Amino acid sequence: MAAKSQPSAPQPGSPGRVTNGKAASQGQWGRAWEVDWFSLASVVFLLLFAPFIVYYFIMACDQYSCSLTAPLLDIAAGRASLADIWAKTPPVTTRAALLYTSWVAFQVLLYTMLPDFCHRFLPGYVGGVQEGAVTPAGAVNKYQVNGLQAWLITHLLWFANSHLLSWFPPTIIFDNWIPLLWCANFLGYTVSTFAMIKGYFFPTNAEDCKFTGNFFYNYMMGIEFNPRLGKWFDFKLFFNGRPGIVAWTLINLSFAAKQQELYGQVTNSMVLVNVLQAMYVLDFFWNETWYLKTIDICHDHFGWYLGWGDCVWLPYLYTLQGLYLVYHPVQLSTHHAVAVLLLGLLGYYIFRMANHQKDLFRRTDGRCLIWGRKPKAIECVYTSADGQKHHSKLLVSGFWGVARHFNYTGDLMGSLAYCLACGGGHLLPYFYIIYMTILLTHRCLRDEHRCASKYGRDWQRYTAAVPYRLLPGVF
Repeated sequence: MAAKSQPSAPQPGSPGRVTNGKAASQGQWGRAWEVDWFSLASVVFLLLFAPFIVYYFIMACDQYSCSLTAPLLDIAAGRASLADIWAKTPPVTTRAALLYTSWVAFQVLLYTMLPDFCHRFLPGYVGGVQEGAVTPAGAVNKYQVNGLQAWLITHLLWFANSHLLSWFPPTIIFDNWIPLLWCANFLGYTVSTFAMIKGYFFPTNAEDCKFTGNFFYNYMMGIEFNPRLGKWFDFKLFFNGRPGIVAWTLINLSFAAKQQELYGQVTNSMVLVNVLQAMYVLDFFWNETWYLKTIDICHDHFGWYLGWGDCVWLPYLYTLQGLYLVYHPVQLSTHHAVAVLLLGLLGYYIFRMANHQKDLFRRTDGRCLIWGRKPKAIECVYTSADGQKHHSKLLVSGFWGVARHFNYTGDLMGSLAYCLACGGGHLLPYFYIIYMTILLTHRCLRDEHRCASKYGRDWQRYTAAVPYRLLPGVF
């Protein structure tokens, strides 16, 4: 459900369901074929409680000024009941339903009907029709990469409305935040259920489907690898990038507008959150072609985890810092603000440069310079599912020689900066760094389990050369 999904491993070779010198076990590509009890319990837990977690956080801000403990204390003391809290929760409204439907329809239109033109005049930007990675069945999908264009058009219209047209107030998202939550849930469950039915009865590529025999696991983790409607509408690319990530910066802008309306000013903490998170959103869309080679596209199937997660979890929980600052307009000291900004910029630099080094190494097959030197790599041999042997290289220079997932370290530094911008008055804005730490640590372990099966003894050589995952000397 991560907005900034990361590459699965620092190697330039072709992906595949592979091992070192033997046929791969089927579970090593993306998701399991068989489900153990712990995985099933985790899936059921998330299906039951993830929607409640989102509701609880948003309700706590709406009714308890962002206190996470106050609702529980009220219930325990008998001052409120679950029925009382639910009765105070705004329901879905016709206005919210029309707003959300128009929003999603507009993003679908931008995605499907407007081929990218930004790559024609923006130096260094790669857009238009691009190829993705090879799927387990050997297919190579083509994608219309136009996310940056959609983001620019959407935000130009937003600013034009705010300053010239006045069709709707810039606070419209905050003013309808909880009614929009029900609309987002409806879309998330609808697309997840449709994707499961499609996987059973009319998959895009039947050879890329996985069935475990367990309904809950299939529903959450997905059956189809790349479900599509028609030639170009790819579920994974659309829902990972639009409508959630395009909306991310609009949501923050609406929160800033609400802060201005309520208090007559926008605090420096709100500015920091808007700027630092916008950097990551723009980075995502500038590198959307690179994103086609990341774990979400290369290894994850499309199910509730991505469908509901991108519609609900991402826009509602990744924006908690801005929401919190509407209720608690923190004005940071100059030193605090500068420190947060520097931490965010340093985290972004590490995140971006680590990914750039790996991408450069992959594109040039190692014929490049990293930190002014010829990069070092470990040569690997692996066997794909069709019995063919392949050669690959694992980069051990630059940031990839510091730690095996040092790009995640930069990501976590940026995530921490968002939270620190909110001061220390409440726990709620720090949920993001807690969640990202758990998510990226899990991704480290999941990715390394797959790579160990893929590369065998060569992966052991790699981990000996780069012994730490995230923090040198610690982990």
